[in-house]
Amino acid sequence: MTMPFYVAPEQVMKDRAEYAQKGIARGRSLIATAYADGVLIVAENPSRSLHKISEIYDRIAFAGVGKYNEYDQLRVAGVRHADTKGFAFSREDVDARSLANLYAQYLGNVFTHEMKPLEVEILVAELGANGRPDQLYHVAYEGTITDEDRFAVLGGDAETISERFAADWQPDRDRDEAIRAAVKALAGPQRTLGPNDLEVAVLSRENGRRAFKRITDGELAQIIEGVEPASPASPASPAQAGGASPRTSGGADDQAAVESGE
Repeated sequence: MTMPFYVAPEQVMKDRAEYAQKGIARGRSLIATAYADGVLIVAENPSRSLHKISEIYDRIAFAGVGKYNEYDQLRVAGVRHADTKGFAFSREDVDARSLANLYAQYLGNVFTHEMKPLEVEILVAELGANGRPDQLYHVAYEGTITDEDRFAVLGGDAETISERFAADWQPDRDRDEAIRAAVKALAGPQRTLGPNDLEVAVLSRENGRRAFKRITDGELAQIIEGVEPASPASPASPAQAGGASPRTSGGADDQAAVESGE
C-alpha cells in the first residue's frame, strides 16, 4: 500500500497564506476612513455593476478586495444574517462587531480546514449612533480581525498606500476633503485616477436611518477635479502609519479573475 505524502502542518499553513496573499496583492486597493460626518470608503474599481462597496444594514457597510465571487458570497451572507437578526430582535441589535466576528470565524475555518483559502480581505464599517464612535473592522483572509481606529487600507500595496494616507490624515475633514485625500493616496505619484476608475460611498449621519449612500460619477468628478498626484512616500515606521495593520506588499497587476470589473 502506498503511503500518503507527508507535509508538515507548518508548511501547509505557510503555503496557504502565501497563496492567499498573492491573490489579494494582485487586486486594486481601497481606503476606509472616518471623516467629520461619518465613514468614507473609496475603492479603485472601474466596474459600474460589480461593486466592492455595499450596504449591509441601516448603518453598516461592507467592502471587499480579492476575488469578487468569494467576497460577494460573504456580503450576501452578511445581509441575510443582519435581516434575520433585525427581524427576530430589533434593528438596534444588528451591529458590525458581531458581523465581523462571524466573518472572522468563517474565514478562519476555511483557512484551517479547506484545501484552498479564500483570496479575500473584507471590511465591515458601522456609523456610530447615540454617542458611540464609528467602527472599522478589517478581517483578513485567515480570520484575523483588527479594530481600526482611524482608517484601514485593503488590497494590493496596502503598506505604501497606508504611509501616503497617514502622512496628512486629519480626523475633522469634511467629506470632499477626505475623498480627495483618499484618491491621492490610492493613485500615488505616477498615476491619476478619474471618476470612472473609482467607486465611492459614505455612511453619513446626514442621511437618516439608512446612512449608506453612493457618490455618483458626476458628483465625484466635481469633487476630485484638480487632485494633485501624491509625492513619493518616505519610509515610515508602523507607528507612523497607524490605523492600518501591516500587509504583504505585492504588485498591482490586477488580473481579470481577481477583482470586480477587471
